This record gives sequence, C-alpha cells and structure tokens, in this order.
Amino acid sequence: MTNKFNFLSMNKKFIFSSESVGEGHPDKVCDLISDAVLDECLTQDPYSRVACECYAKSNLVVVGGEITTKATVDFNAIVRKTIRDIGYIHDDDVFHADKVFIINAITKQSPDIAQGVDARAAEGKKSSEQGAGDQGLMFGYACNETPELMPAPIMFAHRLGKELNNVRKSNKIKWLRPDSKTQVSVLYENSKPVKITNVVISTQHTEDVKHSTIEKFIIQEVIKKVLPEDLLSKDTQFLINPTGRFVVGGPQGDTGLTGRKIIVDSYGGMGRHGGGCFSGKDPSKVDRSAAYMGRYVAKNIVAAGLATRCEIQFAYAIGYPEPVSICIDTFGTGVVSDESITKAVQEVFSFKPADIIKQLNLLRPIYKKTTNYGHFGKTDPDLTWEQTDKVEDLKKAVK
Repeated sequence: MTNKFNFLSMNKKFIFSSESVGEGHPDKVCDLISDAVLDECLTQDPYSRVACECYAKSNLVVVGGEITTKATVDFNAIVRKTIRDIGYIHDDDVFHADKVFIINAITKQSPDIAQGVDARAAEGKKSSEQGAGDQGLMFGYACNETPELMPAPIMFAHRLGKELNNVRKSNKIKWLRPDSKTQVSVLYENSKPVKITNVVISTQHTEDVKHSTIEKFIIQEVIKKVLPEDLLSKDTQFLINPTGRFVVGGPQGDTGLTGRKIIVDSYGGMGRHGGGCFSGKDPSKVDRSAAYMGRYVAKNIVAAGLATRCEIQFAYAIGYPEPVSICIDTFGTGVVSDESITKAVQEVFSFKPADIIKQLNLLRPIYKKTTNYGHFGKTDPDLTWEQTDKVEDLKKAVK
C-alpha cells in the first residue's frame, strides 16, 4: 500500500538535512575496528561467525562480542593498526595507536544461536535450512536524486567527509586532525532537490591554526570543490567549526561505540532503518546481509524505471529461513502497482539468508570498505549490493 502521507510524496517545499562523520569520529573508530576484526576472521575462515563490538574512551579500547572461528586473530595488533591508519599518531594524542590500553572481552557464539543459524535439523527448529541469525526488520531504499540512486543530502554529506579525509591524509594541510562531522540541508520542491540551504562542517584541528584560516579553506577547497555548483547560491549558509574551536576530538573528547551511527551508515534519515547496526557482524546476521539485500532490490527497481523512489521492508524470525513479511512502497512513483512490483521481486529474488549470502558473495573480507561514508552508494565492485544486474529480469517479471 502506498503511504500517501509520506513527506516526499507531497507537492510542497521542504528542507531535509542529513549528516555524515569522518573516520576519526569516535563511533567510526569503533566501527572500523569491528569490521577489521571481521575481515581478518573471514580472510582465514570464510565461515567465521562474528559479532564484534568495540568501545573507546580516552586511552582505552574494549573489544567484545561473540566470535566462533578457525582463524588465529591478534586483536591487539588489529586495534593498533586500525587506529594508526585512521591517523591518531601525533605526540599530543591521548588516544594514540601505540599507547592505548586494550581489553579483550571476546567469547564464542552462543550454541543456541548457532543451532538456529546452522543448516541442520534440531529439536524445536522449524527448518533444517540455514536460518536468520536473529529476528528483526530491515529496510532497503533507492531514489533517482543522484547518480548513485541515493538521497541527495546524505550523498552530499558523505562527499564532503571523503574530501576532507583525502586532504588530511595527503598531508598538504598540516593542521587537520582525524575527527570530523559534515551536514547538508537541501531544499526540495515537488520532491526534487533544488537548492542547498546550509552546510555544516566541524573538523578537528591543531592548537595553532586560526579559525578564519579553517573557515576559508573548508569553504573554498572542500565545499565548493565537492558540492554541485548549481545547487549552491549566495544564500547558502556555511557554518564551519561553529563552536569556534575543535582541538580536543576523537575518543579523548567523546566516547566511541560500535553501531551508533546507523543513520549515517544507511540513508541519512530519508529512508527508514530497522534499528540493527551493520559493522562487526558476519553475513549470517540479517541485520547486515538483509539490509544489503534490501538496498540491492530497491536500487534495481529504480534502475529499471519501475519507480523513481522505492523502499522495501522485510522481517525475519530467528532460526527460520523465509522472511515473515515483505512490503514495498514506491510512494506513488511506480509505473505499475506496488503489488505488481512486489510479486516481481519475489519472483526474481530469494530472501533466504543462505541465498542472500551466495547471491551477493558476502563471505569475503570486504567489510572495511563499507565502514566509512555510508554502506550504500559506493561504486566499488566488491560491494555487490550496488550492482543493477537484475534490471531486465524485473522488467520481464512485472505484469
């Protein structure tokens, strides 16, 4: 059923904002450590079961979770390399790659969960097929606002963050430090982005640089270089380090935790989120793999021209292979009914966890590539959920 009250389906003017964060943000530090552990496990043992979470504060990192694997993992080495690659290596960093204290709180996966996930029969289990690693609901989303078929506000925020990170790691600007946040507000008219009204960037910096230097550089060399010129105007407001100072950053300034940036990771609030985070989870966890599948399906629907905006939701019961529900909403933009698209989707795609893993080739160490600047909208061929290879199949299946 089409949601006629969705704000995007109304012919009105409104402003929508989305944020992104840099890889030095404390939550993203933890996300990247978690995904680095996952990738190391999958490199050695593709069938690893990993649920790795991380906490960081000041000079402390706690790595916890449940991991069952044949891999031999040096957790301390992974933590330090990840922090070093991010850039916390300066003498005045309280959170420093070589100086942090590390606590390891990893245990094995619960056998009760393993029984539900494994492709084997068990007393009380409804199916001998591989089941979902947990109950839950997942969303996928796509729209035609950008070449990536993603909402404009979140893609613009990600582009700013990536450029800021590229400049920092080039070492051309010595005063830039790892922690940063970006935010973009976009004016819509008749559901189309027509103007960027506001850009907010906060970037950590050294003690000695003047605010005016930061502001001028960010506006000229980051914002105006990255954002579409036709969407910027003399009225666009730029707020650069609006507190006036951002020297203390990263886990020194704020606590970091895996999975706390789920809206940054997905659609910036434009599309809904089921609530489960992605990072640190192997693909038997449908929080991650089914969310990737949702993006894959929604993107192919939009790429096929069946709708200009599409959201899919499905839900699982732990240990059971088939989703308990599938719902597609094109917000009134579909060229055929949502019911027809739903039937076509069910004909073309399988939503069983084992089939998702196989179809998207998820048992590979690809997850560090997803951690920063969104899990969706990237062009890396390893991120298979961004492919639009089911367009013709969907067109044929629609009746």
